[in-house]
Amino acid sequence: SPAYINITTHRTEVVYREITEGVFQRVFERKRPGTVAIAATLKGRYGVPVVPHLICSGFSKSEIENELIDLSYLGITNLLLLRGDRAKGENRFVPVAGGHEHAVELCRQVEEFNRGVLLDGQEHEPLNQFSYGVAGYPEKHEEAANMESDMAVLKRKVELGAEYAVTQLFYDNDKYFAFVERARQEGIDIPIIPGIKPLAKLNQLSIVPKIFHCDLPEALYREAVKCKSDEEIKQVGIEWAVEQCRELLKKGAPNLHFYTVSAVDSICEIAKRI
Repeated sequence: SPAYINITTHRTEVVYREITEGVFQRVFERKRPGTVAIAATLKGRYGVPVVPHLICSGFSKSEIENELIDLSYLGITNLLLLRGDRAKGENRFVPVAGGHEHAVELCRQVEEFNRGVLLDGQEHEPLNQFSYGVAGYPEKHEEAANMESDMAVLKRKVELGAEYAVTQLFYDNDKYFAFVERARQEGIDIPIIPGIKPLAKLNQLSIVPKIFHCDLPEALYREAVKCKSDEEIKQVGIEWAVEQCRELLKKGAPNLHFYTVSAVDSICEIAKRI
């Protein structure tokens, strides 16, 4: 009985197919169910609340509007609004033609949709109003100049209408508590849900800090480097996450958000134990 299931969204992959010798054609392909389809299936088949991602990356404003129309029609009204990752091979984020550069702009589009205004200025009456959450970064977004500027962006999202934030994954609870305290000092009073992803593989010792721009506490690192197999580090990850979650809940975290990729079995065990 999860409180909700989050459904990620990814930009369409670009592949190059050779059509004649030395000549390649650039092709966009997905070849998998989209976020809207998966969200509708989970809601309809299992009755679990769903929170699909809506992202800037790889999508034009018109494509986002069409997705909003479909989601509104389906009664799927709680979203997580994100900028999304940059394209593979790019060293900075570049929006597609007619797309948003920042999540703040995406928040504004959803607010306009809720008010009954479409991109071309036409008025409409949405079947259902959207509520939405946004991302928060206890250790700062990788592209933010400093924590002050990063917090200012979060505050702007809240002013536009964000009702909660889900944090990037972290392993040091003190950083989460400091982030929440700082947000409150800035007048940000929405729930801030901690994001948890247990270590589950040996290669994550180097990959996770690099990709997600988070530090591993020294105590966790000392135990992790002793591990000789994925199974050993998986158990270390479970133990650490259980203690993390217990402390977070004890000290007032409103909920827990688990990142399940590569850690499904671990999270099942953590959920049972807490």
